[in-house]
Amino acid sequence: MDSFVVESFTLLSQSAKQMLYYFRPFTDADLPLVARWLKTPEVTRWWGDPEHELTVLAQDLDEPSIRQWIVEYRGRPFAYVQAYPAGAWPQTHLKHLCADTQMIDAFVGEPDMLNQGHGSAFLRELAQMLIDEGSPAVAIDPDAKNERARRAYARAGFEGDEIVNAAEGSVVVMVFRHHG
Repeated sequence: MDSFVVESFTLLSQSAKQMLYYFRPFTDADLPLVARWLKTPEVTRWWGDPEHELTVLAQDLDEPSIRQWIVEYRGRPFAYVQAYPAGAWPQTHLKHLCADTQMIDAFVGEPDMLNQGHGSAFLRELAQMLIDEGSPAVAIDPDAKNERARRAYARAGFEGDEIVNAAEGSVVVMVFRHHG
């Protein structure tokens, strides 16, 4: 899996700053870091049992349909993100999406990196990269009650506010299309 660097200019904390995000492949060596992140209150609140989620993420390392990354800002790892085709694991609440639509799941693992605009900034860049690679769209399905995530995804350019039922509960399917 390739690594890539994204540079963009975005507004953070009311001032323009140059952002530099580096997406490097998630590997076995990252499991202790992600284990720590999964135990933070904000991540546990939305992702659930840290031990179970770590097991799933570790198993997904061998799943060819899933691309996983650690996101770094100025050389500091702070987030996890994965992408996979919606058709790889058909789910009722995603049936309206093209099978090639890339689904993403993400979390900011470092609590001091929350509320600074990093989530929306790196997800916008990742979504545009996936579109540039040929995905017809990129979607994310946060828990309907996760207002912080929904606001971040909207700032990143994802659209949608309809609450739908999924296997894990009520979610909002939000879709990003080309923002050229």
